Amino acid sequence: MSDIKKVVLAYSGGLDTSVIIPWLKENYQCEVIAMCADVGQGDELAPVREKALKSGASKVYIEDLTQEFVESYVWPTLKAGAVYEGKYLLGTSFARPIIAKALVAIAEKEGADAIAHGATGKGNDQVRFELTVKALAPHLEIIAPWRLWDIRSREDAIDYAEKHNIPIPVTKKRPYSMDRNIWHLSHEGADLENPWNAPQDDVYMVTKTPEQAPDVPTYVEISFEKGIPVAVDGEKMPAVALLEKLNTLGAMNGIGIADIVENRLVGMKSRGVYENPGGAILYYAHRELEYLTLDRATMHFKEQVAIKYAELVYDGMWFAPLREALDAFVDETQQTVTGVVRLKLYKGNIISAGSKSPYSLYSEEFVTFGRDEVYNQKDAEGFINLFGLPLKVRALMQKEAKKI
Repeated sequence: MSDIKKVVLAYSGGLDTSVIIPWLKENYQCEVIAMCADVGQGDELAPVREKALKSGASKVYIEDLTQEFVESYVWPTLKAGAVYEGKYLLGTSFARPIIAKALVAIAEKEGADAIAHGATGKGNDQVRFELTVKALAPHLEIIAPWRLWDIRSREDAIDYAEKHNIPIPVTKKRPYSMDRNIWHLSHEGADLENPWNAPQDDVYMVTKTPEQAPDVPTYVEISFEKGIPVAVDGEKMPAVALLEKLNTLGAMNGIGIADIVENRLVGMKSRGVYENPGGAILYYAHRELEYLTLDRATMHFKEQVAIKYAELVYDGMWFAPLREALDAFVDETQQTVTGVVRLKLYKGNIISAGSKSPYSLYSEEFVTFGRDEVYNQKDAEGFINLFGLPLKVRALMQKEAKKI
């Protein structure tokens, strides 16, 4: 431990990282520099600098990463259509690599010996932080207090904070573990640990419940260029502003609540409740445009890629060669994913209300039930005969085999 003189801590101001600063100083006798990443979590950062200094940090960095987060992490994942286990839009998963990347940059700038994080030994985040460090700065030591100290629960951490006069944003009455950024807000722990318990209405801090949503629908049009959302209701917007706009519309209409018992990378199942209003809208709209513009073979193969892409992101493999290679495939598929999608938002539901694209593969002339001059229905007989030939040959073989 004496070899470590300076540590850069991924600091959020939450319960776990609040107690880590004094713990590091007590156990390593080292200088602790706090790094807080702004990935769009709102006004929660206002008291962070003062709090970190009062907790014993020698210096505090607050890095504004929101634009890079949306453009370089959220949009690629959206274009891939990556959803983990059918529900989770990966809000925490792809936030960790960009935070760890900033952590490494500051550690190198400050000449630090190690980085530290507040992820527990039961969770996925420890993997995501540490794989990023290994990929970008393998020489740095990694300190994970939850794998080292005597604190064994969030209640223990609260007691430690109170003993050291550290203000914390949770109490034993509301001990949820939450992670927030511009893409989502997650909730875990407490009564949610029992999958039979429905989430209480007061859990939600971003999105209205469907019951609280307006009794009239909201219509929204989203424009895409090569798979990237660029405008809402015809108004061009930069990435952050666009996502904030859709977050507002979605939250107002009870959109984007996901309750999932997911398979963690470390081997256990966990239950999480996610609020993803803007993200849910964007995934739905992007998918609608792909229905219109991608051919059958490409779309079906891309569905398989999306599953693998989601696993890589979830598993902390953002900087892995395979994810980067899959990006190349995804980008090629998105060359024609340009157009406008109209949606109806109503009490937690997203409902298709129209889509159009200059690259649409949909041809009313071919699919019409009315008279057409472009499709000879007699051609279908020969196609079916050839397509079904393996089935016919197999059936004939089985018939002959019964005679033997």
